Amino acid sequence: MVAVLAAAITGSGATSAHAAPSTSDINKKIETASNQLEDVVESYNKMKISLAKTKSDEKTLAASLGPAREALKGATAQVQTIASSAYMTGTVGTVNVLLEGPDNLMDRMSFLDQMSRSRQRDIATYTETTQNYAQRQAALKSTQDKQNAEVKELAARKSKIEGDLKNLYAMRRSAYGSDTSKGTKYTGPVPNLPGSAGTAVKYAYNALGAMYNYGADGPYDVGYDCSGLTSAAWRSAGKSLPHNAAAQYSATARISRGELKAGDLVFYRSLGHVGLYVGGGMIIDASHAGEPVKKRSIDIMPPYGYGRVR
Repeated sequence: MVAVLAAAITGSGATSAHAAPSTSDINKKIETASNQLEDVVESYNKMKISLAKTKSDEKTLAASLGPAREALKGATAQVQTIASSAYMTGTVGTVNVLLEGPDNLMDRMSFLDQMSRSRQRDIATYTETTQNYAQRQAALKSTQDKQNAEVKELAARKSKIEGDLKNLYAMRRSAYGSDTSKGTKYTGPVPNLPGSAGTAVKYAYNALGAMYNYGADGPYDVGYDCSGLTSAAWRSAGKSLPHNAAAQYSATARISRGELKAGDLVFYRSLGHVGLYVGGGMIIDASHAGEPVKKRSIDIMPPYGYGRVR
C-alpha cells in the first residue's frame, strides 16, 4: 500500500513538473516580448530622426565655413597691411602726428582720432572674424563627432532589434509552428470621408494586411511599423509627421477621447505605440513583428492619449 502511494505521488509530481505551458501563457510571453521589441524599434526610429538632423546641421555648418574663411582672409590681410606699415614707417603715435601731421593742431588731433578708430575697427573685425571662424570649425567638429556616435548607436540598436526578432520568431515557431501570421490585402469597403483626414484613413485601410517591418513606412509590399504607418497615412494627405510615436505625440494637438474623429492618432504604452483612429471605436495599426496591419478596437490596451494632426 505504501509502495503504491509512493508511486502515485512520484507519478503525480513528474506529470506536474513537465506540464506544457498553456496557450494563454505562451500568448502572454509573446505579447510581452513584442511590446519590448516595439519599444526598441521606436527608440531606433527616434535615433534616425536625430541622425538626420545632425547631418543637416553638418551641411549647414560646412556651407558657412567657406564664407567665414574668406572673411578671415580679408581681415587678416588688412591687419597684415597695418603691421607692415607700422614696421616700415615706425609706429605712428601721438608725437608723430603732432609733429608731422596737418598744420592745424585741431586737424592733427582729429586725424589721430580717425586713424586710431580705423585701426581699432580693423583689429576688432579681425578678432571677431577669427573667433567666428574658430567657433564654426569647433561646431562642425562637434557635429561630426555627434554624427559618428549616432551612426554607431544606430547600428547597435539595429543589431539588438535583429537579435530580438530572432528570439521572437523562435517563440512563435515553438508556439504555432510558424514565424508569422500572414496578412491578406483588404478588399472591403473604405469610408468616404472628406478632407485630408479622409485621405489618411483611406491609406490606412489600403495598408490592411501589410506585414509589420521595423523602421519601415511603406509601401504595402515593404510593410510598416506603428509610427511608419501613421506617418505614411498622413503623408498621403500632404502632412508631414516624424517617424516616431513620441515625436508624433509632440507634433499633434492634444484632444480628449470624446473629441476623437477619424484620422486622429491614438497613443499607447507611454508613447511606445500609435494607431490611426478610423471611427466607430476602431483603429488601424501596425502592431508587432510577425503580424499584419489590422483594424482593431481602440481599447486593445489603455490609451495613453490622443492627437490631432494640425
